[in-house]
Amino acid sequence: MKNFQREVNDHWRVRYQNPGLPHAQQGWVLPPGREEAFDPFILMADDWFKRGTFSDHPHRGFQTITYVIDGRLEHIDNAGGHSVLDAGDVQYMNAGSGARHAEEAYGDDLIHTLQLWLNLPEKLKGSESFYQNVRLEDAPSVSVDGGTVRVYSGDIAGVKGPMDSLVPITMAEISLREGAEYTHVLPENHNAFLYVLAGELEAGEAGTVLAKTDAATLTFREDGEQSRPSELKLRATGRTRLIIYSGVPLRETVVARGPFVMNTEEEIMQAFQDYRSGKFGPPAVK
Repeated sequence: MKNFQREVNDHWRVRYQNPGLPHAQQGWVLPPGREEAFDPFILMADDWFKRGTFSDHPHRGFQTITYVIDGRLEHIDNAGGHSVLDAGDVQYMNAGSGARHAEEAYGDDLIHTLQLWLNLPEKLKGSESFYQNVRLEDAPSVSVDGGTVRVYSGDIAGVKGPMDSLVPITMAEISLREGAEYTHVLPENHNAFLYVLAGELEAGEAGTVLAKTDAATLTFREDGEQSRPSELKLRATGRTRLIIYSGVPLRETVVARGPFVMNTEEEIMQAFQDYRSGKFGPPAVK
């Protein structure tokens, strides 16, 4: 039986706002309010910022995956954690029942990041918070004809990424020379999207043209099997770099308000009350 062939389901070019320093520029790769289409993903932001933009703040009920495109990201949490991530590094955070942290540009850097919000199923929203740094050199890189695939999470191109997400996902960065063709393989029941970081390509057998700062969701078989592969054909029409994510939809009610993602309005109100009453602990400062 032929593997399911993925096509571009929807695509759009990211529009940016310039709020002014310290938050120099911001765009929505996955805009808020489309949780059903993006499930299990909630939103993804493309940000340029200096220190003072994302100081001490809380989260509950979901996970974040922060990819550093350029600059240095300083992470501080109120459990005593501290780290500095460089370009190509990724931080995974499970907010679970409650996390309080800061994500700052290091020193005087102007940093460029992608932050993806990944939902937690209801049964895991009360899980313990934790953080995992995935360094560039620890994510395996696979040579393909005309390029490379760097795997941060999931089983891709014969290797396994080091990210240990509570909700299993795949995350890979693909770099292709002009004219290169590559077929990316994903479980057929994974909802997936991609974001073009540089260049231009044709995606799927239909050859949908995507260029820098274009995002696209892909067709998939929601009633398919995790064990069965699906294929996305890619052809680089210029020197191209993209990042692609996939995961199994949760199909649970999503209520997102500010820094919290829960299943009901009552749970959101409780999260705000818990934060105001100090149940998230002290501020995240060095």
